[in-house]
Amino acid sequence: MKHDHFVVQSPTAPAKQLLLLFHGVGDNPVAMGEIGSWFAPVFPDALVVSIGGPLPSGREPGREWFSVTGVTEENRQQRIDAIMPTFIDVVRDWQRQSGVTPQATALIGFSQGAIMALEGIKAEPNLASRVVAFSGRYAGLPQQIPSNTTVHLIHGDEDTVIDVKYAFDSAEALERIGGDFTLDVIDGLGHAIDDRSIQKALDHLRYTVPKHYFDEALSGGTPKDDDVIELL
Repeated sequence: MKHDHFVVQSPTAPAKQLLLLFHGVGDNPVAMGEIGSWFAPVFPDALVVSIGGPLPSGREPGREWFSVTGVTEENRQQRIDAIMPTFIDVVRDWQRQSGVTPQATALIGFSQGAIMALEGIKAEPNLASRVVAFSGRYAGLPQQIPSNTTVHLIHGDEDTVIDVKYAFDSAEALERIGGDFTLDVIDGLGHAIDDRSIQKALDHLRYTVPKHYFDEALSGGTPKDDDVIELL
């Protein structure tokens, strides 16, 4: 599958993890790759790739997944649903290329990229085991979520583009349906990613143990070998 992308890190040995990054409206995969450069040294065995949106947005080389011109609460979901098969195909394509399973895949998105990642795991069960959503939101709050997917919501409390209330709404919805999630609100941060939010993401990927591990332990089961990944 042909799509704009920027490979941040490609390990010499077969990859053990796959980290896919998704940028915001008008940005591009190379610029978002700078965020990926924070993740690469922490996960040296990971294939880290920044993915470009399929549509042009603003001045070159700006890209987007769906147009935000005239977007409303009523039509946002329809626009996302229209492009979602492409998004899912891109994720699956990189999983095939790398040989990395969904259990060892993390989707890391900012703004519209975070929206696509959140909506992706809503639309496609077992797409990835982790989502890091910087300054994102759901188009429509989830009614169910796979038990083996962990969502990390990271949002600035001074975001004037996607209000922090959407992060709280997402957390409440995930809690209501028994989802596995964390929520971090960064003081004084607008619609951006800073070193504090990146550190929160890195800490969660390394140290936050997925809830389904505890559920399996309580039920007397043990995680399968391909479930045990280093995104902890």
